[in-house]
Amino acid sequence: MGADEVSGLCMMRNGGRLLVDSLVALGARKAFGVPGESFLAVLDALHDTEGRFDFVLCRNEGGAAFMAAAWGKLTGEPGICMVTRGPGVTNASIGIHTAMQDSAPMICFVGQVGTDMKGREAFQEIDYRAMFATVAKWVVEIDRVERIPEFLARAWTTATTGRPGPVVIALPEDMLTSLTEAVPLTAPARIAEPAPSASTMDEALARLKAAARPMILVGGCNWTEPGRADLQAFAETSDIPVIAAFRYQDQFDNHSPVYAGEAGVGMPAHVKRQVREADVILALNVRFGEMTTDGYTLLSVPVPAQTLIHVHASDREIGKVYQPALGIQAGPNAFAAALRPVRGGWGEWRARARADWEAGFDLPPQPSPVDMGLVTAHLREVLPEDAILTNGAGNFTVWPNKFFRFGPKARLLAPQSGAMGYGLPAAVAAKIAHPERTVVCFAGDGDFQMNCQELGTAMQAGAQPIVLVLNNGIYGTIRAHQERSYPARVSGTTLENPDFTMLARAYGYHAERVERTEDFPAAFARALASRSGAVLDLSISPEALTPRQTLSQMREAALAAKDKT
Repeated sequence: MGADEVSGLCMMRNGGRLLVDSLVALGARKAFGVPGESFLAVLDALHDTEGRFDFVLCRNEGGAAFMAAAWGKLTGEPGICMVTRGPGVTNASIGIHTAMQDSAPMICFVGQVGTDMKGREAFQEIDYRAMFATVAKWVVEIDRVERIPEFLARAWTTATTGRPGPVVIALPEDMLTSLTEAVPLTAPARIAEPAPSASTMDEALARLKAAARPMILVGGCNWTEPGRADLQAFAETSDIPVIAAFRYQDQFDNHSPVYAGEAGVGMPAHVKRQVREADVILALNVRFGEMTTDGYTLLSVPVPAQTLIHVHASDREIGKVYQPALGIQAGPNAFAAALRPVRGGWGEWRARARADWEAGFDLPPQPSPVDMGLVTAHLREVLPEDAILTNGAGNFTVWPNKFFRFGPKARLLAPQSGAMGYGLPAAVAAKIAHPERTVVCFAGDGDFQMNCQELGTAMQAGAQPIVLVLNNGIYGTIRAHQERSYPARVSGTTLENPDFTMLARAYGYHAERVERTEDFPAAFARALASRSGAVLDLSISPEALTPRQTLSQMREAALAAKDKT
């Protein structure tokens, strides 16, 4: 037997084996999914990669896709999702959409009907190119087994470069069982970040130096530690305030004297003022979404009043909504490395921005058995510096998003898509990626029940986070809108919940119901000490819907306004 045959380079493989061997070579470590008969050949190949490339068995494809999206956001590697055709991938579509809006690298493999049945509306058949054309960076179906390495190489590069995002790959069942001598990939392509030219940097820095009220807006998930450090050093030396884009406040050290808050949902007045009053904005690695721009009102469309310097690795993001005074196609880390300090007379502007952000932590007592203002303050004190926080969607997200201080080692996994149910799967993925770190999921009672079955995934994977269920018995965000628009006409927003502690214990978790604020510190200490994860069911009053306005106050204000009309 020749050396090549011994090493396995020249041998017959089926498509499933070729796919898995190539993914291992690319650096894939985990695949999140739910099994299906359409990709049995892939599952069979995964039998032989345990410990190198593992299949994390999830309870629902939506949870699996959320885990893959969170993995990509946390690690910078494509999160791998494997689901079956039809119902499997339609369940997974929520995670694909979330990865797209988060600009997170992800590859979703979907079983497909055999090539001999395509176009007949066969059992569970879907045209994936048509279905995912607008919510994925690239959608492809591999009809010839020998092209698997080619398409995987392109998918990995597509998912991770430019504006990172999801790729969907359909795998016909008969293609996966076909044999081929095609050679698997051996390594991912090494693609350098695009870097700015010296003349472009000179112009950008000159515009900043000429400013009276400069500001840096930072976002995106493809930062490196050196890149973040370079940006922080520039901002601090130049004394320029930094605002984080929606749910990317973990990408800049909140303890830095130049950090001034997050431009996201529920945007504080001082952040809105900061963006409006800035005369030069350096937007670095930012996708200009609705939340970061307060419904596209903080900057005029298409030409902002502010001088906009927009830096992004993808040329398609520059000028997509706002025409910049200077657009620079460059990766965030390469651009940050090229920055040189600038000086100007904006020290008072920066100091005011920071002071306004600090003042936002002063809260009135919350009208609730468990006061989340005090709970979050306690978490700021006791959580380790490398804690990972996650959340889904709902009014409860104000606590991890607006009242936690993310240091350089802490991370936030939260969906720009506003998808409910993201927090728990994201926490499971984070705990799998970093089993040694403390992972805390914030979940509303409605949000938690979107994917609470993934407690079983965590139990089976030995990756059980701490879950804080903010249980107020309502869909809080919708109730708030309801009371503001249709006061005193409650419809479809009241929840009747199960006993969450019993549910959690059934999945092997430590679980407690916390009825009073003063009981939280001891309960959380027990949660930290638990080896089996923990679910703390927190008694929250519906009145404590926002930190500074009660539900009754919303209703009364809306009724008063209605009476005037």
